[in-house]
Amino acid sequence: MLDKLSATLRKFASGWLVLVFLAGEIFFNAVILPAQQAKMETGPIDLNLFYTPEKVYSMVESYGEAGRANYRLFELTGDIIYPIVYTLFFSLAITWLFQRGFASNSAMQKYNVVPFGAWLFDLFENLGIVTMLSVFPSTPALLAWVTAVFTFIKWMFAIASIVLLLTGLVKAAMNGFKKKA
Repeated sequence: MLDKLSATLRKFASGWLVLVFLAGEIFFNAVILPAQQAKMETGPIDLNLFYTPEKVYSMVESYGEAGRANYRLFELTGDIIYPIVYTLFFSLAITWLFQRGFASNSAMQKYNVVPFGAWLFDLFENLGIVTMLSVFPSTPALLAWVTAVFTFIKWMFAIASIVLLLTGLVKAAMNGFKKKA
């Protein structure tokens, strides 16, 4: 399945498509996400690398009833769309750069699917956050720990995606951004 996904990305990766998703990434990071974060005094749970049940439920409590409802709505709308945008941006950008930095038969070509790991664990994280927001004032520790693990794994995939993007940028630049055979 991952091989098929990787091949599909290689088939559709183009500079203009990367730019379209880059524009979406910029729009979310410059407009949508700051507007949402401004509504949250303690910030969103999603931006933490890791947290304990005590910390996360303290954050959930600090949002207040209206803040929890707002955050829950955002997690079920904007934070479903944003992971799709960043996953496609990173996957297509890595693909495009790797096509210019590595031979077409290089094993490196298959790493273009790494951003999908961030997407998957972001969705699991969202489910956990929505559940924590919904069941509060109940504070199930197991739910918080499982969600914290999803958050941590999401960030590990996101960091790996950035490292791959930078690797691709360096290798493609070394080849003059010419597509390799």
